[in-house]
Amino acid sequence: MLHESCLPQSQTELFGLTLRPAVGLVKPNSSVWYGGSMSLSSRTDSSRDRIVEAATAEFARHGIAGARIERIAKSARTSKERVYAYFRSKEQLYGFIAARELDEIVEATQMDPADLPGYAGRVHDYFVANPAKLRLMRWGQLEFAGTGSDDFARDTVGRKAEKLRRAQQEGLLDPSWDPLDIVVFVNQLAMAWAEQPGLTSSESGARDQFLADRRAAIVAAVERLFSRSHPADEL
Repeated sequence: MLHESCLPQSQTELFGLTLRPAVGLVKPNSSVWYGGSMSLSSRTDSSRDRIVEAATAEFARHGIAGARIERIAKSARTSKERVYAYFRSKEQLYGFIAARELDEIVEATQMDPADLPGYAGRVHDYFVANPAKLRLMRWGQLEFAGTGSDDFARDTVGRKAEKLRRAQQEGLLDPSWDPLDIVVFVNQLAMAWAEQPGLTSSESGARDQFLADRRAAIVAAVERLFSRSHPADEL
């Protein structure tokens, strides 16, 4: 994991999360048991799983400040007291969900330093197909700015930057770029059109073609910026 001093203020965002050291907990209440040999059906129907599912939808729709534990409990078919038995605060519940969602994003998009254009295309596809997940992460950026509590995102950025640094050492990427710049620039380009739903056509066929064209533009832009055959100092 990169030390905080390695993350300049202007280079500390990934998927909309402000990357500062955590000051609060982001894992569930450690006094509650989550592991062991519980059966799949039991896990799927557990109170905790229902709480997490309901809270994910609530946070995506209303943000952290606007979310209500009462609504989460009602949607999860449980009580407020049960919610607080698993998560000590609304902020902790959001942190747990955001960390889990970030893991899913990383798994679905699979950054390959030797193919950053392909990675950018996958990030675009993921968020176009999952706009609620993008909203969920953006709420954290807006409401947690300046408060910390995003240590999970710092870990992810650190791992990605280290992969890119190794790729630079192996001659796969132009070494004149700071790996942190690469992480941020590629992700912001990749998400650009997922955040512009109002500019797409409402007609299915036209919308699909529009997004395909935008995806091609994103892939081409990343190819020009970070292609092995197009080093930055030649742009």
